[in-house]
Amino acid sequence: MIEKTFPYPGIPTTADGSSVVVWVESHIAQGACAYPITPSTNMGTGFQEEVANGKKNLWGETLVFLEPESEHSSASACEGFALAGGRVTNFTSGQGLVLMKEVLFTISGKRLPIVFHIGARALTSHSLNIHAGHDDVMAVADAGWGMLFAKNAQDAADLSLIARRAAEDSLTPFLNIQDGFLTTHTIESVRLPEPEMMRQFVGAPSDKLRCLMDPEHPVMSGVVQNQDSYMKGKIAQRYYYDKVPGALQAALEEFYRLSGRRYDMVQTYRLEDAEYAIVGMGTYMETAMATADWLRDNEGIKVGVLHVTAFRPFPGAQIVSALAHLKAFAVVERLDIPLAQSNPLTAEIKAAFADAVQGAPGYPQVARVPAIYSGSAGLGSRDVRPGDFIAAAKNMTLPNGKRFFVLGIKHPLALARQKDPDVRPPQAFSMRGHSVGGYGSVTTNKVIATIVEDLFSLQVQAYPKYGSEKKGLPTTYYLTAAPEKVRTHCELEQVDFVPLNDVNAFQQGNPLAGLSSGGMVFIQTDKTTPEDVWADVPEHARSNIRNKKIRVLVLDTVQIAREVATSPDLIQRMQGIVLLGIFLRFTPFRERLGLSEEDLFRGVEKSLRKYFGRRGDQVVRDNLKAVRRGFEEVFEIPREVIDGHLAPVVAGGKDPSAKV
Repeated sequence: MIEKTFPYPGIPTTADGSSVVVWVESHIAQGACAYPITPSTNMGTGFQEEVANGKKNLWGETLVFLEPESEHSSASACEGFALAGGRVTNFTSGQGLVLMKEVLFTISGKRLPIVFHIGARALTSHSLNIHAGHDDVMAVADAGWGMLFAKNAQDAADLSLIARRAAEDSLTPFLNIQDGFLTTHTIESVRLPEPEMMRQFVGAPSDKLRCLMDPEHPVMSGVVQNQDSYMKGKIAQRYYYDKVPGALQAALEEFYRLSGRRYDMVQTYRLEDAEYAIVGMGTYMETAMATADWLRDNEGIKVGVLHVTAFRPFPGAQIVSALAHLKAFAVVERLDIPLAQSNPLTAEIKAAFADAVQGAPGYPQVARVPAIYSGSAGLGSRDVRPGDFIAAAKNMTLPNGKRFFVLGIKHPLALARQKDPDVRPPQAFSMRGHSVGGYGSVTTNKVIATIVEDLFSLQVQAYPKYGSEKKGLPTTYYLTAAPEKVRTHCELEQVDFVPLNDVNAFQQGNPLAGLSSGGMVFIQTDKTTPEDVWADVPEHARSNIRNKKIRVLVLDTVQIAREVATSPDLIQRMQGIVLLGIFLRFTPFRERLGLSEEDLFRGVEKSLRKYFGRRGDQVVRDNLKAVRRGFEEVFEIPREVIDGHLAPVVAGGKDPSAKV
């Protein structure tokens, strides 16, 4: 059998959901009008940086960026840009998206094919939260825009193009939605669409768009209409909306033909022989897919997964076709609207099944409706774990299972986790870092992910647990590398390496929880002997280290950063870069590939230059020196010291107090 090849498979790299959107829009758009709001800010600042650097789009046009005084005004600016025949975009979240809702209706009513990129965020209701939630996008689901949901950074990139193509082919604006922080700020292995592919797929703005402000070809738009006219114009809009499903499906098919990456309005996973299913939208659905595999292999429960990629146009017939044969399915949503009949996705799926039972045109005929369960999870980026999906699946098998449930918290409606297995891919290596106040750890995590992908050709996923790290509070960051795609979008509890940027992290709970037997912990300290370092470790941690044969690595990264950094403002970030050297020294990747130390650092320099090169050659050299010193100077507390036999032996036979 000859394997099918595709002309544009993508450019392999590592990037987060914000960066891939900037990559696409800075190539195909003519401008952006945006008012930065967390967590979509990185998209706006990334686009503005391209503008500041004089970036031209694929048709040689210089990009422009406009920052008005509010999100509402930024939407109005986009409206004007599009009325003049321009291809424009916007980046927003949460309250910002809701603030511009008035303008969203105007944009769709004037048939302006704009694409807005959303870092979906919980709305301020009982409290302020800047993290992931679908309250904001569901608050504008009635505004007449197409709505596509990404599961990961790759989706965010590809759906940017698909949304643009469908929008311009149907004269209908689209929202390209990804989960705030959980996708916008998570580094993953991706394939960026090639510039030539983007040029071919979306076409030049001048060939696709029309100016509604051309005095030579006047068009009436946005006028006042009273009783005799308004309804006629409103219902006439259906002429365009009827084109949206076909335009979107055509874009999906063409995208697959060019790239080989298959999308549809719904994505099914192991549903063909399933008896139960988890249904939802966004990041945690990949965790659900990995959990479905575990449930089949370990519990014998035939579970499948359905990801709804297109919420608008709503693919009711496709959803019914995919789910009608099941005993039951559970719809999990990242919001809660208690006064509604059901939460939005659940309600629309119920309506779709009602149409199918009644034989509505375009729907498959069904004689029965599976039992429909509904749950809320992940509000405000609350962690959603494999154990939560196991609980949701088992709840459907019970005769008195909760028809509405919540996951991940303690509440009368909650389904408790009975098991929480490791569903990472085989041969995965994971790191969970604990810091206080950052210490450059978030940037370091991104750099490590980039270098691991570049040097060792592994799939990576790296993300921080954003909170109040800039105020000096505890910071946690995660990284997984594996030979195959990493699907676990949740906080890592099963890990192989735990860096502690401050020995006080031992007082912040149990940072060694979930660390594998024979795993590693790194301790940042200014102590220079194994005995002194070990004396600072609390007894509860010592016992854990002894029992699980954990290796303890030690270095004063702060001192190295002070000595290496040529600029004072780099000292804090440089502490984290030293950790990269420690990571490369003790993780198994170099040994698996048989890389020499010389080859390793040649690759490290190349990656550092890619990451920091625009800041100048001196910054690259400083970072490389920090990495090398971390690699060479880190020392390990001998087992004799850990087990109580105080023999002064260190890794490699080096004196840990000696300077390199």
